[in-house]
Amino acid sequence: MAKREGWLGRLGNRLNRMEARLNERRAEVEAETSGDLPGPGGPGRAPAGRAASPGAAASGASSATAVAAPPVAVPVVPAPHLAAPAVPTRPDPASVVPWGMRVAAEASWRLLLLAGMLWVLMKVISEVRLVVLAFAAAMLVTAMLQPFVVRLRRLGLPRGLATAVTAILGFVVIGLVGWFVVWQVMENLDDLSDRVRDGINELKLWALDSPFHVTEKQINDIAKNLSETIGTNTEQITSAGLQGVTVLVEVLTGILLAMFSTLFLLYDGKRIWTWALGLVPAAARAGVAGAGPRAWRTLTAYVRGTVIVALIDAIFIGLGIYFLDVPMAVPLAVFIFLFAFIPLVGAVVSGALAVVVALVTQGVFTALMVLLVVLAVQQIEGHVLQPFILGRAVRVHPLAVVLSVAAGGMIAGIGGAVVAVPLVAVTNTVVGYLKAYSRDQHHLGAGMVGPAPHGSTALGAVPDREDTTP
Repeated sequence: MAKREGWLGRLGNRLNRMEARLNERRAEVEAETSGDLPGPGGPGRAPAGRAASPGAAASGASSATAVAAPPVAVPVVPAPHLAAPAVPTRPDPASVVPWGMRVAAEASWRLLLLAGMLWVLMKVISEVRLVVLAFAAAMLVTAMLQPFVVRLRRLGLPRGLATAVTAILGFVVIGLVGWFVVWQVMENLDDLSDRVRDGINELKLWALDSPFHVTEKQINDIAKNLSETIGTNTEQITSAGLQGVTVLVEVLTGILLAMFSTLFLLYDGKRIWTWALGLVPAAARAGVAGAGPRAWRTLTAYVRGTVIVALIDAIFIGLGIYFLDVPMAVPLAVFIFLFAFIPLVGAVVSGALAVVVALVTQGVFTALMVLLVVLAVQQIEGHVLQPFILGRAVRVHPLAVVLSVAAGGMIAGIGGAVVAVPLVAVTNTVVGYLKAYSRDQHHLGAGMVGPAPHGSTALGAVPDREDTTP
């Protein structure tokens, strides 16, 4: 029994010493946290009697003969030097860079990626330019002919028969217009050459009598140099003729492609649009599905309005040229109608052609009168016809028209200039609708489509967790 009591006493002493050490360590940690280390008699050092009293009570509960624990020596930790340099903590590199620079950097690589994609796309389009232009022409012709298909369907005709009737009549009308232009030019070519020769002689006499002191020898030298230039460049002219044959073959191929594309778009356009819509990601499919019909309505309104405006221009300018006794009035009117599909630039080119023909064949006064007629009709077109017929749905700023026509002409020639403006109008409609759709979805609580902000620009974009808690 005495051995058991002695063993319990020794166990109690060990527990008391362990408790004292824990108290000392806790005091040191608290002193380091508060920045004030305890001294020999500071608060971090627990007295031996106080530290041992709980253990003594515990041991007294188990044994009354427990021996009091001797005081434990506590090591004294010297206080750190106040002048010791603190180790600086390095901030996050992304947080040091200004916000504007971070935004510019992330926008820059995205713009570079977009520019590379556009460059590759332009290279691909330039390689298959004939197919792209043929399909674009088919889209324009389809937008012009589709209302007739809808009306025939409402009259009770089947879809195939309505499509066949509309396509055949449309192609016949377009072919007759082209044949009429060629026929008129060939019929009036001899008369035009005689008129041009007479006009050149009149210009020669006027130059001799003008105050510019032009002599007949200078005029003859200019004519001689011109003939020599033509003679020395015979090979280039021949190669140009061969290239013209190649271009003619490409034009015929493009016409056939456009005809087949128009036929299938008229017959099965809705199913083709559904298939194309299935290629769009599911997150953006709803917005694209709403933008597609609006883009098609814009294209249809543009083509229909342009045809009406071009027809009015051709009729009134053609009548003015006809009453002024300018030769080839009908072919010039047809050229004015065709060039009207190139906004702004086409009207200037066709009007200048009519003025030049009038100047060469009828003189300066008739040319001035033709210029007045052309300017008057174009002013009425720009301020009355286009706002009334085209409306606000396809209104494009004149600067955007000029830049788009110039870019389309540089990329794909005349076909690119014709397609550029309706492409800009359709793009404007699609972008406007998608912006409104995204804004409405955000207001309805659908959230933002796509991933959340990430990267260096996401710093500060997400609020702190303390701010988001109620």
